[in-house]
Amino acid sequence: MEQKPVTAIIVGAGHRAFVYSKLALTNPEMLKIVGVADPDPIRRKKAMDMFGFPEENCFEDADALSRVPKFADTIINGTMDHQHIETSIPLLKKGYDMLLEKPFATNEKEMRELVDCVRENGNKVMICHVLRYTPFYLSIKERVAAGEIGDIINIQTSEHVSYHHLSTSYVRGKWANSDVCHTSMLLAKCCHDLDMMMWMMSETKPVRICSFGSKFQFKPENAPKEAGTRCLVDCPLVDTCRYSAKRLYLDQPDRWAFYIWDKLEGIENPTDEDRINLLKGDSNYGKCIYKCDNNVVDHQSVLINFASGATGTHNMVGGSSKPLRRIHIVGTKGEIYGDFEESKFFVSKIHPTKTDEKTVEEVDLRVTGDMVGAYGGHGGGDERLAEDFVKFIRGEKPSLACTSIFDSVAGHLCVYLADKSREENGMPQDVIL
Repeated sequence: MEQKPVTAIIVGAGHRAFVYSKLALTNPEMLKIVGVADPDPIRRKKAMDMFGFPEENCFEDADALSRVPKFADTIINGTMDHQHIETSIPLLKKGYDMLLEKPFATNEKEMRELVDCVRENGNKVMICHVLRYTPFYLSIKERVAAGEIGDIINIQTSEHVSYHHLSTSYVRGKWANSDVCHTSMLLAKCCHDLDMMMWMMSETKPVRICSFGSKFQFKPENAPKEAGTRCLVDCPLVDTCRYSAKRLYLDQPDRWAFYIWDKLEGIENPTDEDRINLLKGDSNYGKCIYKCDNNVVDHQSVLINFASGATGTHNMVGGSSKPLRRIHIVGTKGEIYGDFEESKFFVSKIHPTKTDEKTVEEVDLRVTGDMVGAYGGHGGGDERLAEDFVKFIRGEKPSLACTSIFDSVAGHLCVYLADKSREENGMPQDVIL
């Protein structure tokens, strides 16, 4: 008997929610979008036009949606991080299952409140740890799970956040000020990476953690003497500063369009003049990079001790010339090391002979088949995650990458405790799961 598509309502019609919802367009037999809740009428109309549901299924927020009878199987929750509790709990209590964007909570208290709600109501909740679904990380996990490198002794992960990404998201953008977004940079950017570490180390649990980091680069005292306050208004360095809004945004208007030009969504075909006026006005993206109200760190290092005696480190560095994610896992039989952007990793195994001491296998996923680029975003992971969510809801066997909310607790808790350690000058923190 052919199964009906899983029905879903978008709550928070932002970029990520639309990315996952597009499965309804490419695979309508799997997913059907039947409603939307978002305070922005432009976003509501966009969802309605894209997916073809009636206006009566449009709501201003999750609370309004929770007051009508349940009319779908699931919620795709793409609201901002600090809104996850208020938008999730009423709908979970209503009986909806949920695909919830990461990080699913901004602090430990919220995390435990949400997990308790899911446990009490018996919901199926999957967290959007999309990097698990990329061919690169999934292939490495399969090798680790098969025992190819033995017991893990140490795992090292690193993420370099490009200068234009750092500027757009964490200095001028939505995640620049933790007092406003309620999210640290480590949580917003690297809960992927800490989740990845917990996934690779799933045979043991984290027990202690410490961390250091700071806002190193983008602060008023580092501004050039002649710098103005708004790039296109009063700054003589507009054509030379590497962080000039003109050079980052006007000269490359499509790179971060969804964030930079969000206030122009109501204009059908915005012009260069529209963009210039926006940056000259009150947009944060037009401010001098050194004179914003950002308070999150731009680099941070984390050290984790596991119950098995293994150790793990994660280094996040913002402002690099290019984006980079790398992983290196050392086990008792060998090691795996690779570069996510290159979509290539190496499996090196101990093999003592008279001529060599190891064997090395190169795994290049750009060459070996349909993996990288088949679906687009996040190295091929976005649509695979949406497909696995449908399997998860239907009760079918999900993939090795599937992350229920319960699987996501360890990684989130490590981020909260790392930030607490950083705030306390590196004081070690006990991890209590």
